Amino acid sequence: MSKYQFISKSVFFPEQGILAIGDLHLGYEEMFRVKGYSIPKQQIIDTIEDLNKIIKEIEKENKKLKKIVFMGDLKHFFSFQRSEGTDLLDIYSFLSNIISEDNIILIKGNHDTFELVGRPMHDYWIEDGICFTHGHKLFPEIFGKEVKTIVMSHIHPSVTLHDSQRIKKESYKCFLFGKWKKKEVIIVPSFLRSVEGSDLISGSYDEDFFIVPERELEKFDVYVIGEKILNFGRLKKLISSQD
Repeated sequence: MSKYQFISKSVFFPEQGILAIGDLHLGYEEMFRVKGYSIPKQQIIDTIEDLNKIIKEIEKENKKLKKIVFMGDLKHFFSFQRSEGTDLLDIYSFLSNIISEDNIILIKGNHDTFELVGRPMHDYWIEDGICFTHGHKLFPEIFGKEVKTIVMSHIHPSVTLHDSQRIKKESYKCFLFGKWKKKEVIIVPSFLRSVEGSDLISGSYDEDFFIVPERELEKFDVYVIGEKILNFGRLKKLISSQD
Protein backbone atom coordinates (compact mmCIF):
# COMPACT_ATOMS: atom_id res chain seq x y z
CA MET A 1 0.00 0.00 0.00
CA SER A 2 1.03 3.61 -0.49
CA LYS A 3 3.14 5.35 2.12
CA TYR A 4 1.52 8.56 3.31
CA GLN A 5 1.96 11.29 5.89
CA PHE A 6 -0.65 13.55 7.50
CA ILE A 7 0.58 17.14 7.56
CA SER A 8 -1.82 19.63 9.15
CA LYS A 9 -5.04 19.32 7.08
CA SER A 10 -3.38 17.58 4.12
CA VAL A 11 -2.01 14.18 3.21
CA PHE A 12 1.38 13.83 1.54
CA PHE A 13 2.75 10.87 -0.41
CA PRO A 14 6.55 11.27 -0.15
CA GLU A 15 7.51 8.59 -2.69
CA GLN A 16 5.36 10.25 -5.36
CA GLY A 17 5.84 13.79 -4.08
CA ILE A 18 2.07 14.36 -4.22
CA LEU A 19 0.25 16.60 -1.75
CA ALA A 20 -3.56 16.19 -1.54
CA ILE A 21 -5.83 18.91 -0.18
CA GLY A 22 -9.60 18.90 0.23
CA ASP A 23 -12.42 21.45 0.08
CA LEU A 24 -11.00 24.98 -0.10
CA HIS A 25 -14.49 26.51 -0.43
CA LEU A 26 -13.09 29.77 -1.73
CA GLY A 27 -15.82 32.37 -1.40
CA TYR A 28 -17.16 31.08 1.91
CA GLU A 29 -16.66 34.43 3.63
CA GLU A 30 -18.05 36.23 0.57
CA MET A 31 -21.33 34.42 1.24
CA PHE A 32 -21.66 36.43 4.46
CA ARG A 33 -20.88 39.71 2.69
CA VAL A 34 -23.61 39.00 0.16
CA LYS A 35 -25.99 38.57 3.12
CA GLY A 36 -24.99 41.99 4.42
CA TYR A 37 -22.38 41.12 7.05
CA SER A 38 -19.27 43.28 7.18
CA ILE A 39 -16.27 40.97 7.59
CA PRO A 40 -12.63 41.45 6.54
CA LYS A 41 -11.14 39.52 3.61
CA GLN A 42 -9.23 36.87 5.54
CA GLN A 43 -9.97 33.48 3.97
CA ILE A 44 -7.50 33.66 1.08
CA ILE A 45 -4.80 34.99 3.45
CA ASP A 46 -5.40 32.05 5.80
CA THR A 47 -5.46 29.55 2.92
CA ILE A 48 -2.13 30.68 1.49
CA GLU A 49 -0.60 30.85 4.97
CA ASP A 50 -1.69 27.27 5.73
CA LEU A 51 -0.42 26.05 2.35
CA ASN A 52 2.91 27.72 3.00
CA LYS A 53 3.27 26.06 6.40
CA ILE A 54 2.62 22.62 4.90
CA ILE A 55 5.08 23.17 2.07
CA LYS A 56 7.72 24.41 4.54
CA GLU A 57 7.18 21.26 6.62
CA ILE A 58 7.79 19.09 3.55
CA GLU A 59 10.97 21.05 2.74
CA LYS A 60 12.11 20.84 6.37
CA GLU A 61 11.99 17.05 6.11
CA ASN A 62 14.08 17.20 2.92
CA LYS A 63 11.25 15.75 0.85
CA LYS A 64 10.34 16.82 -2.67
CA LEU A 65 6.96 18.30 -3.55
CA LYS A 66 6.20 17.48 -7.18
CA LYS A 67 2.44 17.84 -7.48
CA ILE A 68 -0.55 19.26 -5.61
CA VAL A 69 -4.05 17.80 -6.02
CA PHE A 70 -6.98 19.95 -4.89
CA MET A 71 -9.77 17.42 -4.38
CA GLY A 72 -12.88 19.38 -5.25
CA ASP A 73 -15.10 22.13 -3.88
CA LEU A 74 -12.54 24.74 -4.72
CA LYS A 75 -15.41 27.25 -4.78
CA HIS A 76 -18.30 27.73 -2.38
CA PHE A 77 -21.06 29.37 -4.43
CA PHE A 78 -22.91 27.11 -6.84
CA SER A 79 -23.36 30.12 -9.13
CA PHE A 80 -20.73 32.47 -10.57
CA GLN A 81 -18.86 34.63 -8.07
CA ARG A 82 -15.94 36.65 -9.42
CA SER A 83 -14.02 36.71 -6.12
CA GLU A 84 -13.63 32.91 -6.16
CA GLY A 85 -11.73 33.03 -9.45
CA THR A 86 -9.58 35.87 -8.14
CA ASP A 87 -8.75 33.88 -5.02
CA LEU A 88 -7.78 30.81 -7.05
CA LEU A 89 -5.49 32.95 -9.22
CA ASP A 90 -3.85 34.19 -6.00
CA ILE A 91 -3.19 30.57 -5.03
CA TYR A 92 -1.71 29.84 -8.46
CA SER A 93 0.47 32.92 -8.10
CA PHE A 94 1.73 31.76 -4.69
CA LEU A 95 2.46 28.24 -5.97
CA SER A 96 4.13 29.44 -9.19
CA ASN A 97 7.54 29.66 -7.51
CA ILE A 98 7.20 26.16 -6.07
CA ILE A 99 5.75 23.92 -8.81
CA SER A 100 4.67 24.33 -12.42
CA GLU A 101 1.02 24.96 -13.26
CA ASP A 102 0.87 21.58 -15.02
CA ASN A 103 1.49 19.96 -11.64
CA ILE A 104 -1.50 21.63 -9.99
CA ILE A 105 -4.40 19.19 -10.44
CA LEU A 106 -7.99 20.32 -9.89
CA ILE A 107 -10.66 17.75 -9.07
CA LYS A 108 -14.32 18.62 -9.63
CA GLY A 109 -16.54 18.67 -6.53
CA ASN A 110 -20.26 19.18 -6.15
CA HIS A 111 -19.78 22.94 -5.66
CA ASP A 112 -17.63 23.20 -8.79
CA THR A 113 -20.42 23.76 -11.30
CA PHE A 114 -18.03 25.23 -13.89
CA GLU A 115 -14.30 25.66 -14.48
CA LEU A 116 -12.63 28.44 -12.55
CA VAL A 117 -10.17 30.67 -14.46
CA GLY A 118 -10.14 28.29 -17.44
CA ARG A 119 -8.15 25.51 -15.76
CA PRO A 120 -9.34 21.97 -16.57
CA MET A 121 -11.09 20.01 -13.83
CA HIS A 122 -11.10 16.22 -13.52
CA ASP A 123 -13.57 13.77 -11.98
CA TYR A 124 -10.60 11.87 -10.59
CA TRP A 125 -6.83 11.65 -10.97
CA ILE A 126 -4.96 8.34 -10.89
CA GLU A 127 -1.20 8.20 -10.50
CA ASP A 128 1.14 5.45 -9.32
CA GLY A 129 -1.64 3.38 -7.76
CA ILE A 130 -3.30 6.33 -5.98
CA CYS A 131 -6.69 7.69 -7.02
CA PHE A 132 -7.77 11.17 -5.95
CA THR A 133 -11.47 12.06 -6.19
CA HIS A 134 -13.97 14.29 -4.39
CA GLY A 135 -16.28 11.60 -3.04
CA HIS A 136 -19.76 12.77 -4.02
CA LYS A 137 -19.95 10.62 -7.15
CA LEU A 138 -18.96 7.02 -7.74
CA PHE A 139 -16.75 6.45 -10.80
CA PRO A 140 -15.97 2.82 -11.79
CA GLU A 141 -12.41 3.78 -12.70
CA ILE A 142 -11.47 4.42 -9.08
CA PHE A 143 -11.79 0.67 -8.42
CA GLY A 144 -9.40 -0.30 -11.22
CA LYS A 145 -6.85 -3.04 -10.52
CA GLU A 146 -4.01 -0.54 -10.61
CA VAL A 147 -5.59 1.54 -7.81
CA LYS A 148 -4.40 0.58 -4.33
CA THR A 149 -5.32 3.76 -2.46
CA ILE A 150 -8.30 6.11 -2.82
CA VAL A 151 -8.07 9.62 -1.38
CA MET A 152 -11.17 11.80 -1.08
CA SER A 153 -12.72 14.68 0.83
CA HIS A 154 -16.29 16.05 0.54
CA ILE A 155 -17.78 15.22 3.99
CA HIS A 156 -15.52 17.62 5.95
CA PRO A 157 -14.89 15.06 8.72
CA SER A 158 -14.66 16.33 12.27
CA VAL A 159 -15.46 15.03 15.75
CA THR A 160 -16.88 16.77 18.81
CA LEU A 161 -15.49 15.28 22.03
CA HIS A 162 -16.68 15.91 25.58
CA ASP A 163 -15.34 15.09 29.02
CA SER A 164 -16.86 12.40 31.25
CA GLN A 165 -19.13 14.94 32.98
CA ARG A 166 -20.21 16.51 29.68
CA ILE A 167 -19.22 19.94 30.95
CA LYS A 168 -16.70 20.78 28.29
CA LYS A 169 -16.65 19.84 24.62
CA GLU A 170 -14.36 20.64 21.72
CA SER A 171 -14.63 20.07 17.97
CA TYR A 172 -11.66 18.95 15.88
CA LYS A 173 -11.02 18.34 12.23
CA CYS A 174 -9.94 14.78 11.53
CA PHE A 175 -8.78 12.30 8.93
CA LEU A 176 -10.38 8.92 8.37
CA PHE A 177 -8.40 5.87 7.29
CA GLY A 178 -9.69 2.39 6.52
CA LYS A 179 -10.33 -0.35 3.97
CA TRP A 180 -13.26 -0.38 1.58
CA LYS A 181 -13.82 -2.65 -1.42
CA LYS A 182 -10.28 -4.01 -0.95
CA LYS A 183 -8.81 -0.52 -1.30
CA GLU A 184 -6.97 1.61 1.22
CA VAL A 185 -9.11 4.74 1.73
CA ILE A 186 -8.06 8.10 3.17
CA ILE A 187 -10.61 10.86 3.78
CA VAL A 188 -9.20 14.32 4.46
CA PRO A 189 -10.79 17.24 6.34
CA SER A 190 -11.82 20.52 4.75
CA PHE A 191 -9.05 23.07 4.34
CA LEU A 192 -11.33 25.91 5.43
CA ARG A 193 -9.86 27.23 8.66
CA SER A 194 -12.97 28.92 10.09
CA VAL A 195 -15.26 25.85 10.10
CA GLU A 196 -14.40 22.54 11.80
CA GLY A 197 -16.69 20.45 9.59
CA SER A 198 -19.43 17.80 9.91
CA ASP A 199 -19.46 16.06 13.27
CA LEU A 200 -19.12 12.30 12.73
CA ILE A 201 -20.13 11.61 16.33
CA SER A 202 -23.60 13.06 15.85
CA GLY A 203 -23.86 11.78 12.28
CA SER A 204 -24.36 15.26 10.84
CA TYR A 205 -23.07 14.36 7.37
CA ASP A 206 -25.41 13.16 4.60
CA GLU A 207 -24.75 9.46 3.94
CA ASP A 208 -26.75 9.57 0.70
CA PHE A 209 -24.35 12.18 -0.64
CA PHE A 210 -21.11 10.25 -0.08
CA ILE A 211 -19.84 7.15 -1.84
CA VAL A 212 -18.72 5.28 1.30
CA PRO A 213 -21.71 3.89 3.26
CA GLU A 214 -22.02 4.84 6.93
CA ARG A 215 -21.71 1.22 8.10
CA GLU A 216 -18.33 1.02 6.31
CA LEU A 217 -17.20 4.43 7.51
CA GLU A 218 -17.71 3.39 11.13
CA LYS A 219 -14.95 0.80 10.65
CA PHE A 220 -12.42 3.52 9.80
CA ASP A 221 -9.84 4.88 12.22
CA VAL A 222 -10.17 8.53 13.27
CA TYR A 223 -7.04 10.71 13.29
CA VAL A 224 -7.80 13.88 15.24
CA ILE A 225 -5.93 17.08 14.38
CA GLY A 226 -4.73 18.95 17.45
CA GLU A 227 -1.26 20.07 18.45
CA LYS A 228 -0.36 16.63 17.12
CA ILE A 229 -2.33 14.26 14.91
CA LEU A 230 -3.45 11.34 17.07
CA ASN A 231 -5.20 8.07 16.27
CA PHE A 232 -8.41 7.85 18.34
CA GLY A 233 -9.27 4.38 17.06
CA ARG A 234 -12.35 3.12 15.24
CA LEU A 235 -15.10 5.62 14.55
CA LYS A 236 -17.77 3.22 15.82
CA LYS A 237 -15.98 2.80 19.15
CA LEU A 238 -15.45 6.55 19.43
CA ILE A 239 -19.15 7.21 18.84
CA SER A 240 -20.04 4.69 21.59
CA SER A 241 -17.63 6.31 24.04
CA GLN A 242 -19.25 9.71 23.54
CA ASP A 243 -22.86 8.52 23.99
